[in-house]
Amino acid sequence: MLQRAIAYYRVSTQRQGRSRLGLDAQRAAVEDFARAQGYDILEAFTEVETGKGSDALDRRPLLAAALATAHRARCPVIVAKLDRLSRDVAFIAGLMTRRVPFIVTELGADADPFMLHLYAALAEKERRLISERTRAALAARKATGATLGNRTNAAQAAARGRGAAIQAAEEFARSTLPFVRALQQAGVTSLRGLAAELNARGVRTARGGTWQVSNVRNMLARLDVQAQGQESVPAVSC
Repeated sequence: MLQRAIAYYRVSTQRQGRSRLGLDAQRAAVEDFARAQGYDILEAFTEVETGKGSDALDRRPLLAAALATAHRARCPVIVAKLDRLSRDVAFIAGLMTRRVPFIVTELGADADPFMLHLYAALAEKERRLISERTRAALAARKATGATLGNRTNAAQAAARGRGAAIQAAEEFARSTLPFVRALQQAGVTSLRGLAAELNARGVRTARGGTWQVSNVRNMLARLDVQAQGQESVPAVSC
């Protein structure tokens, strides 16, 4: 017997809505997932609205309608990607309080609310780090003395850029730690296994790339340094 579900699709601009940019891919992902997992899509809601802002739900009436329909039908809402709901942790947390389960096709049916919070936190952190790196890079270029012809600022700018990059990497490592520990507790203990799981779950590196063994090793080493005198991260092998 098929399980019931509600589908929700979203694009961020009117132009994307008119061109159907992204909608077809979302619909295909949800429909493929529903067929594979035995879900019957009762109704689909398609919205053209931004996901930003604390009042995002107020500006997304079709998401509210999808939630209400799912609540009445006592079934989950299926989305293709977590960012179709939001990249904001507080917003995701607010959705969880409505007691309507969400299924994100790219994360799989076994991603519980705790894992969804972790993914949202990582996405939010990644967005903030990208913004910080962009500002640091712009500041470094400005500090090279291009306008005044003073080249002596280049070394200082480079040092500030390196410091900002190190700080951003450390913050990203700390934010990723809960998810890594959850994987380790689930039995994934090797560097190669952790990299594979992070990639399979759609988690990106601090630079927005895919995880390799070296990325995981460097991140855990950075965490070990940060945790001097505190509980260390469980040892892993390749």
